[in-house]
Amino acid sequence: MELKNRQLREIYADLLVDAAARNDAIVSVDADLRKAAKTNAFADKYPERAINVGVAEANMIGVAAGLANMGKVPFTHTFTPFATRRVFDQVTLSVAYAGLHVKMVGSDPGIMAQLNGATHMSFEDVGLMRTLPDMVIFEPVDGVQLAACFDEIVAHPGPVYIRLLRQEFEAVFEEGTSFSLGKAHILEEGDDVVIFATGILVAEALKAVSILKEEGISATLVNIHTVKPLDTETIVRTAKRCGGVVTAENHNVINGLGSAVAETLCEHHPVPMKRVGVMDRFGEVGKKDYLMETFGLKADNIVTAARDVIRRKEETGRKHG
Repeated sequence: MELKNRQLREIYADLLVDAAARNDAIVSVDADLRKAAKTNAFADKYPERAINVGVAEANMIGVAAGLANMGKVPFTHTFTPFATRRVFDQVTLSVAYAGLHVKMVGSDPGIMAQLNGATHMSFEDVGLMRTLPDMVIFEPVDGVQLAACFDEIVAHPGPVYIRLLRQEFEAVFEEGTSFSLGKAHILEEGDDVVIFATGILVAEALKAVSILKEEGISATLVNIHTVKPLDTETIVRTAKRCGGVVTAENHNVINGLGSAVAETLCEHHPVPMKRVGVMDRFGEVGKKDYLMETFGLKADNIVTAARDVIRRKEETGRKHG
């Protein structure tokens, strides 16, 4: 499959069609957004396995739960806020509580809603979904990572929430790189600070690592593509080695990746830590570059956080030295 110079939604649609060719249980369920999600490709190929419920997202989850109860593997599609907060009760009871293998795709996460503005900017979706028992939360960085994990997502016996970019993304991984759900991926090794990043913040974190290196700071960079279940072992091990932690995410710092990492470290190995992400506010209309700057999601913000963590780590060392 061609992965370069393509929109992530196109790669996703091809993966879904390819998987359906090998598994006749796969069904696509849409809430009137086939064109936006590119799932019209699936509907053209498998019209008998494509359901459009219209602008009725709660009903979409109910239909998907019914299909899963019949032995199907349904994938639901809508924008992130409608995939989570609008349908949270249905996801909780009909899918998660029932333990059904429904795969829910929320597109344009966080600031990537861009010109659709605050009403479509879900900064709380990870927070909502990670409170549900046995929910898997996966956010691919690029097409390589999505393709590498897709069959595992299909095969997973329980619910999976996928945070998916529709269009532009920065390619990070070489084709053929392997990944596994629930297992963090280390991109850079260092000793002074560890950066845990997810989604579009991984590319920014790579830039931050380069800037820090020029300053003589050695940083470990870990991609947390699966926010739940969290790779506790890797988080604790790298935090122990580096002694300071930065998290970076396209989500509210409350109850997202930053909170998940902080909870883990408080229980296992507390260290100085700083969270980079949306600081407890609603979204606004804008293009990606403007929004990244406005919400403090740039490489420079990660660098500043890393410097602060290292300073606090050194101060703590002097106090106890």
